[in-house]
Amino acid sequence: MEALWRLSATELAARVRSRQVTAVQAATAALERLEAVNAKINAVVDHRPEETLAQAAAIDKAIARGDDPGVLAGVPITTKVNVDQQGFATTNGIRLQRDHVAKEDNPVVANLRRAGAVIVGRTNTPAFSYRWFTNNQLHGHTKNPRDPGRTPGGSSGGAGAATAAGIGHIGHGTDIAGSVRYPAYACGIHGLRPTLGRIAAHNLSLPERPLCPQISAVSGPLARTIGDLRIALAAMSQQDLRDPWWVPAPLEGPPMPRRAALCLRPDGLETVPEVIDALKDAGHRLQSAGWTVEEIENTPPLNEAAELQRTFWLGDGYEAALATAEREGDPGALACLRGSRDKVYPLDAAGLSAIVQRRAALTRAWQLFLQEYPVLVMPVSGELPFPDQLDLKDDASFARVWRAQVTQVGIPFMGLPGLTVSTGLVGRVPVGVQVVAGRYREDLCLLAGEAIEAGGTPSSPIDPVT
Repeated sequence: MEALWRLSATELAARVRSRQVTAVQAATAALERLEAVNAKINAVVDHRPEETLAQAAAIDKAIARGDDPGVLAGVPITTKVNVDQQGFATTNGIRLQRDHVAKEDNPVVANLRRAGAVIVGRTNTPAFSYRWFTNNQLHGHTKNPRDPGRTPGGSSGGAGAATAAGIGHIGHGTDIAGSVRYPAYACGIHGLRPTLGRIAAHNLSLPERPLCPQISAVSGPLARTIGDLRIALAAMSQQDLRDPWWVPAPLEGPPMPRRAALCLRPDGLETVPEVIDALKDAGHRLQSAGWTVEEIENTPPLNEAAELQRTFWLGDGYEAALATAEREGDPGALACLRGSRDKVYPLDAAGLSAIVQRRAALTRAWQLFLQEYPVLVMPVSGELPFPDQLDLKDDASFARVWRAQVTQVGIPFMGLPGLTVSTGLVGRVPVGVQVVAGRYREDLCLLAGEAIEAGGTPSSPIDPVT
């Protein structure tokens, strides 16, 4: 039989629905792939094969009854360890939460199940989901399957590595500062950060989140095809009343001109030549697909948005967060907090209010810009994926990492959607571009992403490089 784990989620779901293959066969193939490659990359850090097979068997029984199994019928997926999955610990990569066992599913997990997805495992994240590198003292170090000397990204590094290596067809990730988009970039796949409010969220096992995560952290899918991101978004974005921020926005907005802005160095970003080449290539692919592409010198403020997002995220409750990180003792988390102290602390009530006020002004500016240019193509990062653990090397390297990532950190401040499209390799190092559109216009991101994807070599699962 053809290796089912190599198929796209879209193709596999169609085969399961038409009874060409069973969900149990698909789950068995996914578990066998996990056993074959996960030890090399440590992407999945918790899994229970018997539960996976039971989920798959239930899908097959539903199909046999004539029930609609859902858009993801029988598709093996992974979930990140920072969201509740009933019966599993929501560790967020820290030993302090190893016993936080969820009593119910987070809305995004519940929606994936209802869509027919079969969960094959839980994926790794850096401690507290703070970094663009994936290592912690509870679950260990996740490696990039394309190049073990490069970061797999973070914080959804386990999801990116697993999906690239064929462990599951779709990976669940979360993104407050690039944590879906960067692992996709680093692992040579695609990843979508949806608009705030598109996908419901709630972890019953943990306290309510502070203001910044509530209004800028989102769940999103990672996949090897843009088409798979499209069906994953449809599955993940169903209503759940546990999230007061969820918005019943349609998945398809009104038609817009196929017009894209291409910005190589937004807000003065020091973009390396290899990334510039990828951006220009993406622009040519869009033009070949009938898009009008205009190269522009700059975007609305992005550096300011990134700095405000950093302060909003890390500054609110900074002392308590630092004390918790010191109890955990994770070097990466401590480096993130200590290295950001001068930029984010102290943050008082007046400072927090000023951030929220400025957020409104910047969001307005970006919305007006994206009305003129329905799609913006810009770097995911100013650099190719970093050498692994670069942020721990020294102060200059820590600053270099944050400087290169402003295009990821800034976009969540306005609550905008962003899509990483993998465009190819530089040697064996992945490269790609970021596509941004107006709020609740993921459809425009995906439309442009499909055109860029179609102009290159499709991403496919790989055997980990050692």
